[in-house]
Amino acid sequence: MTPRPTPTARRVRLATELRKLRERAGLTSTEAAQLLGTSSGQLSNVESARFGVSPERIRAMANIYSCTNQPYVDALADMAAEKARGQWWETYREVLPSGLLTLAELEHHATAIRTAFTAHIPGMLQTAEHAREIFSHAIPAPTPPEVEHRVSHRIKRQDVVFRTRPIPYRTVIHEAALHMRVGGRQVARTQLQHLIDMSERDSLTLRVLPFEVGAFPGSGQSINYLCGAVPELDTVQLDQFHGPVLLDAEAHLEKYRRLLDVVEAAALSPDKSRDLIHVIAQNL
Repeated sequence: MTPRPTPTARRVRLATELRKLRERAGLTSTEAAQLLGTSSGQLSNVESARFGVSPERIRAMANIYSCTNQPYVDALADMAAEKARGQWWETYREVLPSGLLTLAELEHHATAIRTAFTAHIPGMLQTAEHAREIFSHAIPAPTPPEVEHRVSHRIKRQDVVFRTRPIPYRTVIHEAALHMRVGGRQVARTQLQHLIDMSERDSLTLRVLPFEVGAFPGSGQSINYLCGAVPELDTVQLDQFHGPVLLDAEAHLEKYRRLLDVVEAAALSPDKSRDLIHVIAQNL
């Protein structure tokens, strides 16, 4: 097994899932190591992502742990076989917080993305001018090069919705975010037109939650729900002032799936949402 001093987010998630598999089997690390023909120290290194693990080893572990969920095992094996380095976000490792790189990695591997935003336009749908204005007002104040690094990183993240086979992207944006004149009238109008254009893409569903809905679940939160190869590998990402927070416990995943279902049901249809964005843009 190869040491990995700085494991990627996917490697950490793989390690976490392997620990969960062992715990569901009711085995201690010592018992599992004996059955696997390894030491408890080596198994601990695998379960903490310090060591890598092969797809074949994943399948052997699943067999010993009596896991019969074959799609789940296949997804874990695929994660183990992935090339861990050399992806575009790695070029930002020395200049951006690790949480932003983790988000880009999760989006790149997601099979679908669902989001809900109250006070902001989703980063995946922001124009460069809108993003630049947002980053320029960060605290502590960033330098101009730091702003440009963040803008270019955000725009590159958007490849997942523009590539040849874009992932399905569903978002709900509160009407409040559409009225904010970020960067002034012209930047705001350009941003709204970009939303309209994006809403017409087959792979993207945009709904607006209008003011008249009133209170709704999750108000005040920005939610990214990143779907994995199987539901067990889904991830919730929440924006916090100090950086992104990731959740992957089954109870959390179920809670946020329900929350997004409720918010989507309360929002306008895609066509009515597009019409409302047109009206707001005209009135700026």
